[in-house]
Amino acid sequence: MFGLPLAFAAPALLAGLIALPAIWWLLRATPPRPKEEVFPPLRILARVLKTEETPQKSPWWLTALRLLIVAIAVLALAGPIWNPRQTVIADTGALALIVDNNWASAEDWDERLATAEDLVDEAADDGRPILLAFTADAANSEIGPFDATEARQRLAAATPRPVPAERTATFERLVEAAQALDQPVSLAYLSDGLSTEADEMAFSVLSALSPAKVVLGAPDRLPSVIVTAAENEADALVTTLRRPDDGGPALMAVGAYDARGRRIAETNATFSSGEDEAQARFAVPFELRNDIVRIAVDGESQAGAVHLLDDDARRRRVGLIGGSGAEAGNQPLLAPLFYIRRALAPFADLVEPTSGDLGEAIPSVLEQKPAMIVLADVGVLPEAVERSLLRWVQNGGMLIRFAGPRLAGSDLTADPLLPVRLRSGERTLGGALSFSEPQPVADFPADGPFASLIPPREVSVERQVLAEPSPELADRSWASLEDGTPLVTGRTEGEGTLVLFHVTPEASWSNLPLSGSFVDMLRQLTRLSRNQGRLDADAGTAQAAALSPWRVLDASGLLIAPGAEARPLEPQAEQVTIANPPGLYGTEDAVFALNLMSEDDRLEPIALPDLDTAVQRIGYGDGEQIDLRGPLFAIALALLAIDSLINLWLSGALTSLRPVQRGVRRGSAAAIGAVLAIGLLSAPGELHAQQQTPGSSGGTGSRQSEIDGAEAVEALTRTRLAFVMTGDAETDRISRAGLRGLSAWLIGRTAMEPGEPQGVDIETDELSFYPILYWPIVADAPTPSAEALARIDAYMNTGGTVLFDTRDEFSQNLRRSGTVTPATRKLRDILATLNVPPLEPVPADHVLTKSFYILPSFPGRYANGPLWVEALTDADGGMARPVRRADGVSPIMITSNDLAGAWAISDDGRPLLPVVPGGERQREYAYRVGTNIVMYMLTGNYKADQVHVPVLLERLGQ
Repeated sequence: MFGLPLAFAAPALLAGLIALPAIWWLLRATPPRPKEEVFPPLRILARVLKTEETPQKSPWWLTALRLLIVAIAVLALAGPIWNPRQTVIADTGALALIVDNNWASAEDWDERLATAEDLVDEAADDGRPILLAFTADAANSEIGPFDATEARQRLAAATPRPVPAERTATFERLVEAAQALDQPVSLAYLSDGLSTEADEMAFSVLSALSPAKVVLGAPDRLPSVIVTAAENEADALVTTLRRPDDGGPALMAVGAYDARGRRIAETNATFSSGEDEAQARFAVPFELRNDIVRIAVDGESQAGAVHLLDDDARRRRVGLIGGSGAEAGNQPLLAPLFYIRRALAPFADLVEPTSGDLGEAIPSVLEQKPAMIVLADVGVLPEAVERSLLRWVQNGGMLIRFAGPRLAGSDLTADPLLPVRLRSGERTLGGALSFSEPQPVADFPADGPFASLIPPREVSVERQVLAEPSPELADRSWASLEDGTPLVTGRTEGEGTLVLFHVTPEASWSNLPLSGSFVDMLRQLTRLSRNQGRLDADAGTAQAAALSPWRVLDASGLLIAPGAEARPLEPQAEQVTIANPPGLYGTEDAVFALNLMSEDDRLEPIALPDLDTAVQRIGYGDGEQIDLRGPLFAIALALLAIDSLINLWLSGALTSLRPVQRGVRRGSAAAIGAVLAIGLLSAPGELHAQQQTPGSSGGTGSRQSEIDGAEAVEALTRTRLAFVMTGDAETDRISRAGLRGLSAWLIGRTAMEPGEPQGVDIETDELSFYPILYWPIVADAPTPSAEALARIDAYMNTGGTVLFDTRDEFSQNLRRSGTVTPATRKLRDILATLNVPPLEPVPADHVLTKSFYILPSFPGRYANGPLWVEALTDADGGMARPVRRADGVSPIMITSNDLAGAWAISDDGRPLLPVVPGGERQREYAYRVGTNIVMYMLTGNYKADQVHVPVLLERLGQ
């Protein structure tokens, strides 16, 4: 309209503007002003009876105001729309609308939904039927035809799902429904922008539809990154990330979370220019790695950027004990542990004794608390060692034994550490004195632990130890030879498992150790050791049972409780479906992770088909429409309120103040009334802002800058520790919990009784009430404004101290490589505008090392980072320790050890976060660090003051 991006839903109503001249005459009248009369009342009555009052003409500006109100109301009724979307579907026929609502649609779902609503509104104008299908919905979901109201309701109820798009089946159902309408169809497909292997077949289905017009929608950009794999290697948990292949250099932060949602590790993945794959390494102790259940890329809100870990990804500690002394010889390939060590090393932490004496070797291994122990050709065990090993198995351990000359030559008919009773000696297959040939391996039992493995047909066995026949031998045989003799047997013992390989762990009796199946079998047994090896004759049945969903991923990548559609996961199921969304299946004690992404998945743009029909491509969120009816009606109501107030003023109803002098012109009085009306309209908002109560802004613990006297007195009468609110809810929660834990420690061990910790907003809150501010640095948080940093500068210059904590000392891989961490970079940006004095690590004679406790270092959750304080100089310019300067308190402290994380406690007083590497002993030292910092802040360098030493010595002498 007139070159503007403006349209009207009901342009015929604009004809009402023709009536404005007539309304001009109707609005010129205004009630007369009351006469001012003096007693007696009879005179007033006489005048009322005799005088005939006639209306006066209203001022021209008041009439113009009323005409403006009417004009705005007419424009609002005409339905003005700013930046209207152009018509994109055909003029006639039904609308067939397909929407991708899979995991990749989570980030731009609102824009995609708005585009779909625009298409439905366009079809609704002509009352055309609408077919609506979602590619991530169930196969039996209804697709129409619907009217506009039903289509809008279905769009409002639709949500993105954490599953891949099923385009082929959806297109087939849509084409079938469209052909049943027997009328032209306009096809609109709002895709997620990603290609799939079945796209060619899916789009070929649409060719049978022969649409009158095709509208293809695609997002402006693909998902930023996906996590495709995670491998728990010997020294780190390595995660693989992929992104679209057209990106430049990028650094992405990746976090690791435990089953309770706590962030226990973090690292970075660096993409080089033009590369679409990067790795993130969590170089943390394997005990901490075993607690990780979810890996997520920071800043991403889609399920593809999350990878789940189950017990299979946990590294086990495995003890290796050999019965032969050939390990140190010149023939390592004949050593009993050589192939076992090579097979287990990629996915287990191996523990081997330093002594060859079984009486010392086995107890030393048991002290390491392994999940599994392997005995390679170990025959008779010392009685005391056998008892301790049996107790370990009964408490949940898995013991794997391999046969050999020592085992075959020992009398083990009643050995409690064997799954079956053995015959003495060994069986030889093949050779000049044998009537039998070497035996291949038979199919693995369907109810055994090796059921998912492929039997190694190339393996043959020449020698073995035999089991005594018994009724339970068949149930305990996990692998057998073609002649039915067992190759591997196993049974439960208490809470643990006993396993026996009836051949040697090297190639002297069979070529099994040379095959890949040997690695697979050992790895499968290692996986089963996660539940302390609860395997028996029913193990296969229990393992084959369907696993109930415990936690599932939503489309934004968060672990939530399973919904009504989630079904138990059947054995061998590996595909993500609506009934089996990605998540953790099983129980809290033992889970199986079903991930959305596989190792081969990549982010590639969709190849939209070239159709003979007219095709129009659109984006999401471009040209967003704005309905102006609401704002115009609001303006009209506001002007109507102003008109009413002016009318009351002119009629004398608002003369409760001083009567207007006769000499004052009516127009001036009306202008005063207009100013008064505008003031009344704006005053309530200002009053509301001034009367805002503490914390009403929505931030936790925030307060207004205007603090009354009562609050000031309360703040001054009780010391409270304070932290800077970063805007990150998890960081602020840990900071509050950390200061609460430190306050509880101070109350229990010092004479100080601090109040409840306070979160402060450095933009508005008064800072002078707090002696120290704990400021955790969040890398992706916005940098405070210049005014806020100026307030921090003034706070430090007037006696306050800010304790900055980057909490990134755990990222030692970055520090060793010389890379600046994101948190450190953010801290540099903050300090760039502050008057920061020269800093140095706390020296050995600093007051902080002795203000309450004697401390050699300053650990928090992590222990390797130093604590930086102001470096003081003497008059000659040399370095002077604060110990030689009375009452000198550093205005700034910097650490990277995450002090609040070590102090943080839950409501019941338990620690919230783990402390590495020193455990609970390190946590106690972290509390001592906090105590020394608080005492240093409150008392200054009182222990460094040498002025009163003579007086004190004199008193002691008395």
